[in-house]
Amino acid sequence: MRLIERYLFRQLLWPTLLATAALAAVGLLSQSLGQLGIIIEQRQSAWIYLQIIVLAMPQLANLIIPIAVLVAALVALNKLQGDQELVVCYAGGMSRWRVISPAVKLAVLATLVCLVINLWIQPAAYRQYRTLIFQAKTDLAAMLVVEGQFTDPAPRLTVYGQTVDSDGAIHNLFIHQMTEEGQATTYTAKQGRVVFRNDSPILLMRQGSTQEFSERGVLNYLTFEEYALDLKPYLNTRESIRFKASDRYLHELFYPDLSQEYERKNRGRMLAEGNSRLASPLYALAFMAMALAAVVGAGFSRMGYGKRIALVGASAALVRILGFAVQAACEDSPELNVLQYLIPLAAMAWGFDQIFRPVENRTGWRAWIPFMRMPRPPAKPVLGEAGA
Repeated sequence: MRLIERYLFRQLLWPTLLATAALAAVGLLSQSLGQLGIIIEQRQSAWIYLQIIVLAMPQLANLIIPIAVLVAALVALNKLQGDQELVVCYAGGMSRWRVISPAVKLAVLATLVCLVINLWIQPAAYRQYRTLIFQAKTDLAAMLVVEGQFTDPAPRLTVYGQTVDSDGAIHNLFIHQMTEEGQATTYTAKQGRVVFRNDSPILLMRQGSTQEFSERGVLNYLTFEEYALDLKPYLNTRESIRFKASDRYLHELFYPDLSQEYERKNRGRMLAEGNSRLASPLYALAFMAMALAAVVGAGFSRMGYGKRIALVGASAALVRILGFAVQAACEDSPELNVLQYLIPLAAMAWGFDQIFRPVENRTGWRAWIPFMRMPRPPAKPVLGEAGA
């Protein structure tokens, strides 16, 4: 890459990185707000909350990176064209392909990054994400007590705690336990705390009492200084993690295990997800081609490029929305999966067609649509040339 091409590449690279960081920050904020229930309802630690937010980000890269490429390309190319730096490149003998090659290389790099994320990073991250969500929802120790409320964290178990300190200490604790045979036991304690012994949750109660009826109907009342209630029998061990289509690797999407009920019922969805993993990185190239068409494909203009940029931006949004709609339709009609590739490829072809059109055919709004272009009429001869 020559010096001028490296300069053009840098002019495009930094806005792309900044746009990616800005969009990632917005995505991180939306994820953080959507996962607040992990702390409020499931009472998980801030570390678990942070892990869940970060692990959900790779899936957003599929949308963030192409949009960042489009925004950065429009901003950088508009500045280069407005400062007439591209005009200087043409005047210096650079071909149109050499001028746009740094932008194309950047788009190819973004496409490869999206592909790597889609094929390996996203499924690995989302499997860990799904595991953490499952552990949070089945964490009996964290869900045992809601301050000032009676809760039923497990069948045959009712728990009340008046207050819960930040360090996990529970005050004025009440527990009603019932066995499968129907025998009820009531515990009261001034203080309690959930601890783990041999990886099993135990509710350690202090300064309390137990009350239960014997088989003869006699009330047994005992006081204790310390009592450990084993919570392991109340853990639901029958639940298991089920990975969705977004959590699976590419070979699992295209070649599902049809002996499993979930795979049989969701075969169309998994096939649509697999094709989307391969087709969605193409939007980075398509959006770069559209951005180049908006600025480079129309030649220099002293009036600016606002209208063309707005039109291309709206067209890019329409193309991406159409891609999402087609992906949803492919879940019920697998034969439509080819459209997931055709949509970005068509946008890419349109963009490069606009870039490499002859200069004399670049006037009027009809020139933006290939089949509506009309050749210019031949120039009339100047009076006096006929006899020359």
